[in-house]
Amino acid sequence: MSRTILDIHILQTVPPSNLNRDDTGTPKSAVYGGVRRARVSSQAWKRATRKAFNDLLPPSELGVRTKKVAEVLAERITALAPTTDPAHAVELAAEMLRTATGSKIEVPKRKAKEEGQEGAEGSNGTAPESAYLMFLSTRQLDALAALAVDLDTGTGLKSFQTTLKKKENKAAARQAVDTRHSVDIALFGRMVADSTDLNVEAATQVAHAISVHKSEIESDYYTAVDDKNTDAETGAGMIGSIDFNSATLYRYAAIDVDELHRTLGTGLRTDEAPSTPAQKAVAAFLEGFITSLPTGKINTFGHHTLPSAVIVKLRTRRPVSFVGAFERPVPQGVNGGFLEEACKRLGRYVPQLEKTFGVPDGEPSWVLRVGEETQALKDLGTSVTLAELLKEVEAAVAGRLESGA
Repeated sequence: MSRTILDIHILQTVPPSNLNRDDTGTPKSAVYGGVRRARVSSQAWKRATRKAFNDLLPPSELGVRTKKVAEVLAERITALAPTTDPAHAVELAAEMLRTATGSKIEVPKRKAKEEGQEGAEGSNGTAPESAYLMFLSTRQLDALAALAVDLDTGTGLKSFQTTLKKKENKAAARQAVDTRHSVDIALFGRMVADSTDLNVEAATQVAHAISVHKSEIESDYYTAVDDKNTDAETGAGMIGSIDFNSATLYRYAAIDVDELHRTLGTGLRTDEAPSTPAQKAVAAFLEGFITSLPTGKINTFGHHTLPSAVIVKLRTRRPVSFVGAFERPVPQGVNGGFLEEACKRLGRYVPQLEKTFGVPDGEPSWVLRVGEETQALKDLGTSVTLAELLKEVEAAVAGRLESGA
């Protein structure tokens, strides 16, 4: 059966920066092709993409990932039922979450001891938390809040617990967290350690970005002067150093559009096509992934850049990364820089790879590029701007899903 896979390939040059550092504060790196490369972890770029969604999608389409999930749910309960005592709302929220997810929702031991609670729930203003980050959509939280308000008789927590134990109410709580997933949950997945049946398979795979060339880590020694020093007081008020690197990065991500469609479901409104949720999610991820940037040490380096080249392919069989083009490190060009040679590598590598492995003809492909250095990529797909890319990819995805291809 034919599949619908969207491949995204990006070449992006970043100036001196520390986008993603390890536990020592040094920019992350990896050995590939026998040499040390600059690296930005997939988690860092997925986080940046998720943050970009705040400007691309309405809040109702997004989720919340937090340990403070009881506090978040309690706020929704009091919004629906303003007369509910805040402490009681926290109790209702914690109980709903325990029933819905099977997870432990407790006041952290450290906080309980600090406030003399010994695990008491919200008695001194500290809300219970989950043991790990819990990922719930806005609509799931709203559904849980509505159910809690509906089941609360106002006769105390024990009465609420008894009501919630009824089979139909437990099933409703469970259903509330296992339907109407948000775009970010569908794309990046969700793990519920205590209830694996609530896990959501990620529709997106994101590779660690690596430099196409050997990359050296440098160190910046800096000083800060005390504004109140007199002429007689020489020397710095503070000294320090920070590591950084610069690189031309190859970035790659793939979206399993079919998996995304299954998780998000068909059109949620009667006036929209069944493919609408998935195609909107694809467009949001595409724009967010292309334009986002990890913000590590951004105030120090101001590394605001956009990609020099983007290649997008709509596959029918499986995702394919082009990182193999850079297994041999790209040498510096005659006039300096690595981008032009990297584009030449891709321009040669992609057609050879696809021909050798029999990639079907006619698979849609688009190229967004900037500058003469990217000229070698012009024949790899239809030349587009970002706005055109989003529009055409969304239309192509809709066509594939609606045709059942």
